[in-house]
Amino acid sequence: MRLFSSLRLPRATEQASWLWPLLLLSLLGAASPVMAKLSQAEQVSESLMTQQERQALDLTDYRVRDTDASYFDVKARQRLLERTDNSLLLQITDKLSTGFSCQGFLNLPPITTSLRIPSFYPRPEAWRLASEPLFKFEDSVSQLAGAYVATGSSYYADCLGRFLDQWAQANALINFHYDPNDPQAWFSTESMIFAAAMAYSVVRPELADQPERRKRINDWLHRLANRHAYVPDQSTSSCCNNHFYRRALYASMVGVLTEDDKLFRYGVSAVYSALSEMDDHGALPREAARGRRATHYQNYALLYLITNMQVIARQGYPIFELDIEGHTVHDGVDFLVRAIKKPEVLGEDAPLEQYYGFLKDEQYFSWMEIYLHHHADPRLMEFLSAERPIYNRSAGGYTTLFFMDPSAQQHVEPTPDVKEKQQLTVFDKEVDQS
Repeated sequence: MRLFSSLRLPRATEQASWLWPLLLLSLLGAASPVMAKLSQAEQVSESLMTQQERQALDLTDYRVRDTDASYFDVKARQRLLERTDNSLLLQITDKLSTGFSCQGFLNLPPITTSLRIPSFYPRPEAWRLASEPLFKFEDSVSQLAGAYVATGSSYYADCLGRFLDQWAQANALINFHYDPNDPQAWFSTESMIFAAAMAYSVVRPELADQPERRKRINDWLHRLANRHAYVPDQSTSSCCNNHFYRRALYASMVGVLTEDDKLFRYGVSAVYSALSEMDDHGALPREAARGRRATHYQNYALLYLITNMQVIARQGYPIFELDIEGHTVHDGVDFLVRAIKKPEVLGEDAPLEQYYGFLKDEQYFSWMEIYLHHHADPRLMEFLSAERPIYNRSAGGYTTLFFMDPSAQQHVEPTPDVKEKQQLTVFDKEVDQS
């Protein structure tokens, strides 16, 4: 483990005591005898929104303004890439310009059966094996969108349109197994929907001369989003935690693509929900309750919240500066950095021996490229310099290619030893964030 895995720091006492029931549920599972106590604790806690409160939010000021706006300005980025001499960006561009066979993507069969996936916990290997076709789909759409941005070639845009049209005509992913006690297929298809929607948003203007194909893909994504977002009898935790933020990401993007204000506002509601629930330290309580994985889930939540905020920002809303009772997304970012540096800020109910495996996987940092596009943070800038280029197969694709300021970094860090040395010092620096 490359970063912070050896940290063992004294325990502190900052966490609110009401989080203990939440932690018990995460450890004992939904069938635990403390479930009734947990539900009661959630209802009486002033920091957690009920579903009724969330549904009552007045978000009528939010509406889709530009249905052709992707999650970044594609044409502006292509113009920048055409003239840049940044070797890191050129390296990514060259890699994506070597050519993909469209037929290779089209050979991936649409998933039309009733999808069923084993739970990640406690059998991650079985989950990974069953998820391979899902990952292949996400990589396929993200690679084609990236190749289009890198080359400007309509070949890749057309291929992505054909690929998604195949899945649309097969009505793929509509059927999946769901039970409140067995929700993994529901969870797993979340990322497939936003991977497809985000990639499609990149190339859709290039398909202007294919109205029938565009309509089939639009209608399919709209059916998927509505079928998936409004699954009945959602479990108490999954209704409102990081999975809600994941569903919000595809809701916002599909809402834009299909000019559906209701779906778009569903996406916006997740940002309001997260900031309303955020505590005074910047922690997201539903994620802080995950025990040894509290830090991981704070980062995981930010991954989808900030990517969703980027979709919303592209519609002209200053969502990155949204302040709800003194809480902003910047507080959540700062709490994450402090929790990685000093896990005692998580409080007595979270073990100091935090899981830091996510720090070994670049896909978990894609939100940082987007965030730095809006807000300077020297700690994240230094951390990313040892990790770039960043790619996330579903939540943003080639985010370094799409978002990095060319002046931020010229070269890939040359050796693992340099990365190790740099990472170990990044979050040990106190930075004035005022």
